[in-house]
Amino acid sequence: MAVCETCGNDYYMTFEVRTVGGGVHVFDSFECAIHRLAPVCEHCGTRIVGHGAEVSGRFYCSAHCARSGDTTAGFEIRDSVGAYPG
Repeated sequence: MAVCETCGNDYYMTFEVRTVGGGVHVFDSFECAIHRLAPVCEHCGTRIVGHGAEVSGRFYCSAHCARSGDTTAGFEIRDSVGAYPG
């Protein structure tokens, strides 16, 4: 068994997440992994669980937040979900 690094739970079904930088993290749930590793939207402060958007080195949860947070380069970002072609 291993201990979750976020909540401290000693659980037999923990799992490891390896990051690009070489870090190895142990969690007992996806919720704990998200809480510890997911980036935070620069505009609204929510955890970015999906793809999000990166503009000028800053992370946003959506195109709306990217446009609101970066008034120049952010306007180039468009959400593709639900968008009509044309």
